[in-house]
Amino acid sequence: MKVRIAVSVGLGAPDPSVLADTAAEAEDRGFDTLWVSDLPSLPAVEPSLALAFVASRTRRVRLGANFIPFGSEPYVMAHRLAQLDRLTDGRLLVALVPGLDLPEERTALGTAGRHRGRMMEELVPVLRRWWVGEAADGSEARLPVLPVQQPLEVWLGGAGPDAVARAGRVADGWLGSLVSPALAGRVRRAIQDEAARAGRHIDPEHFGLAIGYARRPEDVGRAARLPGRRRRLEDVELSELVPVGEEGLRTLLGRLVDEGLSKFVVRPLLPPQSPEDWSEELDWLAATVLPLQT
Repeated sequence: MKVRIAVSVGLGAPDPSVLADTAAEAEDRGFDTLWVSDLPSLPAVEPSLALAFVASRTRRVRLGANFIPFGSEPYVMAHRLAQLDRLTDGRLLVALVPGLDLPEERTALGTAGRHRGRMMEELVPVLRRWWVGEAADGSEARLPVLPVQQPLEVWLGGAGPDAVARAGRVADGWLGSLVSPALAGRVRRAIQDEAARAGRHIDPEHFGLAIGYARRPEDVGRAARLPGRRRRLEDVELSELVPVGEEGLRTLLGRLVDEGLSKFVVRPLLPPQSPEDWSEELDWLAATVLPLQT
């Protein structure tokens, strides 16, 4: 099993010097992927802009993002991601997420009162048809430019029963967050079972977790105040979700690997604010987790 580790960047107000330097240094240190998140209600770089910017300053590292597929027409979404895969020379990784559970964000994105999970499940097959050059969604329009990757994969998240069933039916992989190793293992097995019932196969190496970590115990309190987060399906200690220090992070990754997960997005709970701080953070993180990468 190939263990691959991504580092999450792009949090905070957009700063080109910080983003450019961080991307270049992360690639030089050997991280598999640079990851950004779609957080329109928080200070964060918009993913498609961030990855297009980072693509021009890197050559090898893969470029992934959580994208909220709402707030624009599906055809525009398909067109944007196909172009982005071209601009990144086929290095794009796509995970679709529903966005934060904030009333003002739901209203702004046009999802208030609607089931976002079902909306995503309906959207994924439509995107796939456009990405292979077909017409879709009741329109004769076809994309003028197709993605480099064929297929361009779509990963989903979520640990509830509906999200698990949805991932098995339509996703190419699963990237969860804020779940314990035991629950992550159960989710992985349930998704594979659901995929088999749907006559599908999901690569067993396409299961991962986004992990917020703290370098010091006093930083852990930040995790409990993450906006839009709710308790998951079981009562677990915070240490099961947010590792502290080198040993805590390595131990959690090892337990997740034992549960069959192999792709990880690691994110400092207190994001550095300057190129110098990011350089020091990447030094610490590389020494801590990259020996686990296979």
